[in-house]
Amino acid sequence: MPPIKRPIITASTSATKRRRTDATATAAISSNVISNEDELSVLQSRFISLLSLPEHKKGISNSDLKSHFQDDYTKLVSIINDLTRSSKLTMNKVNTNGVNEVFFSLLTEEEATKLEGLDAHSKMVYRVIESSGDKGIWTVDIRAQTNIPQGTLTKVFKQLETRRLIKPIKAVTAKTKKLYMLYDLQPAKEITGGPWYTEYEFDHEFIAELRNFILMCVRRMNGGYGTGNGVTLKQISDKMTQANVSRVKLTLEEVQQLVQTLAFDYLIEQRGVTDEGEALFVAARRVTTMSEFGWWDVLDPDFHFRAVRFEDGVVLTPHEPHHHS
Repeated sequence: MPPIKRPIITASTSATKRRRTDATATAAISSNVISNEDELSVLQSRFISLLSLPEHKKGISNSDLKSHFQDDYTKLVSIINDLTRSSKLTMNKVNTNGVNEVFFSLLTEEEATKLEGLDAHSKMVYRVIESSGDKGIWTVDIRAQTNIPQGTLTKVFKQLETRRLIKPIKAVTAKTKKLYMLYDLQPAKEITGGPWYTEYEFDHEFIAELRNFILMCVRRMNGGYGTGNGVTLKQISDKMTQANVSRVKLTLEEVQQLVQTLAFDYLIEQRGVTDEGEALFVAARRVTTMSEFGWWDVLDPDFHFRAVRFEDGVVLTPHEPHHHS
């Protein structure tokens, strides 16, 4: 009898089925991975579009994100981490109604390049300082808003200063404390004191020179004390610019401040306005207070034995020097 062949079809069919099953499972997993990646990609586009809206230019709060994305909110974690690592997203804490809340904001390409390589703490500190504008922010306030330990904060300051992203400044109101602001900004006048301060000290000598120059201009341009039609602030300002009397450029408002100090000291007075409504100034006349006697009374021998009353209520008794100005 010929030998009986063993059936091998069953084993081969079983292996084939297993391979097909494995391939099907792999394809299903790959399909799920692709599906998840697509979902995250769509979610990231929604996230970026939301933060790109004009109303969210300065950032969007964490609570608003929860409200907007609802069930998809938890899926934002990986998106936020990826954007933060690539310096395209930053977050900082903002005090809202007494509660510190995290705000997220997108960075421009220029900002992303500037902050490239910085860790999360450094970026957060940078954003807090940036939000303070040209008024700067105290170091104690930076610590309060970021909750970063002082030791770490000191290292962050040093790193940002080294990269010329921030700079320390002082305020005329608190010269021993330190403020921080962005490196490219100029401090506001409230911080430096404006042109009236030199090295954080009120410059009395500089102001006196400017006052004297203005008084001289007003007198000469009007032809003396209390004469002439008056000069405007603009004319005074132009004369100061021509003479180059100020080491810094003064605005019309700052010239007006100087003129006002002269008016308060009764050295300058206003005399009408121009057709355009600009105030006209002349040098004040020297006027003595009027009394109730005439000049001829001074010639009387007993003048020094009289009580003299003046219009401002001052009374000079007999034997007091009878002059008043």
